[in-house]
Amino acid sequence: MTKNEFRDKIKSLVKQVYSGATKSTEIDLDTVSAVSLDTTRFPVLAKFPTLRDTIIKLLTDQYDLFIKDIEWVAPRPTTFRIVLANDQVFYLIFTDRTWIGKVEGKKYYLLNISEEQNCVESIARILSYGTKTEVKKEEITPEAPAEETPAEEPVETPETPPTA
Repeated sequence: MTKNEFRDKIKSLVKQVYSGATKSTEIDLDTVSAVSLDTTRFPVLAKFPTLRDTIIKLLTDQYDLFIKDIEWVAPRPTTFRIVLANDQVFYLIFTDRTWIGKVEGKKYYLLNISEEQNCVESIARILSYGTKTEVKKEEITPEAPAEETPAEEPVETPETPPTA
């Protein structure tokens, strides 16, 4: 292959690639494609596969029934806020060696089986709390403090000498 032939082949390949990118995204239903119609509910799990494995360990593979949202909170240490279906939250923190579960302020190092079990029990406990109830401000009427009346003190009258 000569230098000119190689250059022409590259030009033709570049034209093919760029022409395919500029076309509209049309789906041909007659051809078989590997496009998945399933959209992931939690896109952060695709980015962090070990997070998915940890959540499956803590909540089983039916975790999507119990989780409302997964938020990436901090980059270092990599921290995720897991919002449960009842609006309660717990955190999963990634370290060099293991994941740390932080539930209701208590940290559980998930490398230890006993702490992993305690973390699972804590998550089950906050799942059983139920949903948060919101109280509207209109319903709250501040009670007016009862007006205090001062106790009547006996009034002492100074004795006045009789005037004559």
